[in-house]
Amino acid sequence: MKGWTILAAALAWLMPAAAPAQEPQTTYIHAGRLLADPATGRVLTNHTIAVRGGRIVELRDGFVGEGDVVDLSDSFVLPGLIDSHVHICHENGPDDALRRVRQTPADLAIDGVHYARITLEAGFTIVADVGEENDAIFALRNGIARGRIVGPRILAAGNALSPHGGPGDPAGYRDDVGHVLRRPSLCSGADDCRRVTRETIHRGADLIKIVATGSVLSDTAQGLGQVFTDEEMRAIVETAHALGRRVTAHGHEAGAINAFLRAGGDSIEHGTNLDAESIRLFRANNAWLVPTLLAGDTVTRWGNDPNSGFSAAIREKALLVGPRMIDSTRRAHAGGVRIAFGTDSSVSRHGENAREFGLLVQAGLTPLEAIQAATVNAADHLGIADQAGTIAAGRAADIVAVRGDPLADVRVLERVSFVMRDGRIYRR
Repeated sequence: MKGWTILAAALAWLMPAAAPAQEPQTTYIHAGRLLADPATGRVLTNHTIAVRGGRIVELRDGFVGEGDVVDLSDSFVLPGLIDSHVHICHENGPDDALRRVRQTPADLAIDGVHYARITLEAGFTIVADVGEENDAIFALRNGIARGRIVGPRILAAGNALSPHGGPGDPAGYRDDVGHVLRRPSLCSGADDCRRVTRETIHRGADLIKIVATGSVLSDTAQGLGQVFTDEEMRAIVETAHALGRRVTAHGHEAGAINAFLRAGGDSIEHGTNLDAESIRLFRANNAWLVPTLLAGDTVTRWGNDPNSGFSAAIREKALLVGPRMIDSTRRAHAGGVRIAFGTDSSVSRHGENAREFGLLVQAGLTPLEAIQAATVNAADHLGIADQAGTIAAGRAADIVAVRGDPLADVRVLERVSFVMRDGRIYRR
């Protein structure tokens, strides 16, 4: 034993002493104008944001700190933007049917790496992906969370739930090909829908997305009416809520929108033909509308272009949906419906998400209300209000800046000049 003691002492003497743990470096951001809490609309001037370890640790009046200083004294600074509706692993086009056959989930994930960086550099530090192949989106989400991939934080729904023969069931293929392409998120009957909801969450879904109505981009002439039964929607919502997940629904026609809201659903994507009863149910249930006006603007152009490459069925539905979306959002806003920012990017191009701001203003929101939709509202809608949506001590250091005043012209948010996510700078 004595020999071992002498050997251990000798090794300890030869080995270098462990370096003392170092405090994370503090970054000081000098903000000329600062909208720290969009809920208040109050703009602070000449403030310092202290960031350490990926979190905001302090806001101070005046420009203070030395060392790692980011000079945004000539800029307008606000919280990182949140897009509540993207499909980040692809962009839609007339070759969708062919790509669905050719691309593997790995191919989609690789494309997602590209689109994720573009989205982050456009100022969107958090997104909700509400419909993507499970393996692709969960791998991308996890890779970003581990710091292996550059992109926004992703809340992922995985494959959207659809009934058999509904918009999520591949159309336009031979039966044997369509069977191979079927996703694991198809269900029929309340019990089957409960099973699929549980399995989707078990596979890693942060939230549940269903298609309550027909879809523009489903290559079939089935219209835009309700596709799940009322009982099926109730089964999905009850099961997801019991497992701690929120449920959002793709919805165009009022009957399906109202049925989903009566079932206790948390939010509606699109809301194209919502009616007075929809507005009443939104308010009674404290539910959210995610208008996706940029998608409406995009499909309207497709519908009006016979050379777009899209089928007649898709173009016909596009013209039933796209031109109505701004008016429906205007009516919802006037009726007091809570609105969260979402673009349906993949229909529109990734990285152009901020074009939604100008369309929201066209629909009657003020520039401040449009910013609130993409910050405090979106954070509340996604259940992360304690982590994001404001610049305050303890929050994630998700910060963007622009030259100009977005409260005067919200379109300046299309040209962000600074992006920080979790304390790391991605655009400067």
